[in-house]
Amino acid sequence: MKPWKTLSRELVLDFSRFLAVERHTVELPDGRIIENWPWVVIPEFVDVLPVLEDGRLLVMRQFKYGVGEVSLSTMGGMIDAGETPEQAARREMYEEMGCEAREMVFLGKYAADANRRCGTAHLFLALGARPVTEPHSGDLEEQEIVPLTREEARRAMLNGEFKMLSWTATLGLALAWLDQHFPESAA
Repeated sequence: MKPWKTLSRELVLDFSRFLAVERHTVELPDGRIIENWPWVVIPEFVDVLPVLEDGRLLVMRQFKYGVGEVSLSTMGGMIDAGETPEQAARREMYEEMGCEAREMVFLGKYAADANRRCGTAHLFLALGARPVTEPHSGDLEEQEIVPLTREEARRAMLNGEFKMLSWTATLGLALAWLDQHFPESAA
């Protein structure tokens, strides 16, 4: 399969480091030209699911303006300039949950929208997490840290209590990884 070719890009909307919208003109492999292809530029970000030594998963409960209701969530944020995704994941976990972890498992890198990009998520599982300080996220949302067993987290995910795709993907991939590497029956 041949890739599409970007012929031109025009900045339509610029909200600094948080969001930009571009208008692309693209050429398809068969030679057709599509003008006004919308492209959304959102910084790459990380989502992290910390796992305590006792096996409980740390998630957050918070009101999220974008979904208009309270949601369970993994934690994360934007990757700062000069940071690797793992460094960003460790920083965000420290800021938002006051935790450090002995090992970070990379669960994958995923585009939020296959046709318009809309940000790329780097997903992590943080093994051996432990609280080391009080959280100081600087986030605008009121947050509650909630420890869940794997079964409680799985049930919450299947009941739609994680309202954002990347949170659900992080949790689902983390549960699959944990089930494969550390089956609960072996614990």
